[in-house]
Amino acid sequence: MDAVTYPETKVVDFIEGNVIPVKLLFDAKPTADEYNVKWTPTLITVNGLGKEHHRTVGFLPPEELIPSVLLGMGKVYFDQELVNEALETFEKIVEEYPKSDSTAEALYLKGVSEYKKTHDAKPLKLAYELLQAGYPSSVWTKRAYPYRLL
Repeated sequence: MDAVTYPETKVVDFIEGNVIPVKLLFDAKPTADEYNVKWTPTLITVNGLGKEHHRTVGFLPPEELIPSVLLGMGKVYFDQELVNEALETFEKIVEEYPKSDSTAEALYLKGVSEYKKTHDAKPLKLAYELLQAGYPSSVWTKRAYPYRLL
């Protein structure tokens, strides 16, 4: 990713404006062991206390890196019960990166976040319908399958 993804201006600008990147060798002890890093590249999104919220293993092209990092950021917000911030981040993925591999999960979590915010089941059903229409073979569509009954 050093030769293809990281040098892209859009990626550089996004990383500099949104996260604190830390680059370690996959065998950097003890950190690699603490985070169970077994292959490179492994991208891990952690919160300010070092707790992991999202992970990708393997090469990501520039057009996939940003939505993947956004998904990690959204999951940090989601796990910290910062529902409005999570919703905003998941919506950004869905709107700006509709063809990304991260989008189906973002759509699922967007529906769950909206439910958590309103306690109305309609966003869960809508998430399933949108997943079924746009990402029928996604694991996230399968996970949302029960929501079709709401």
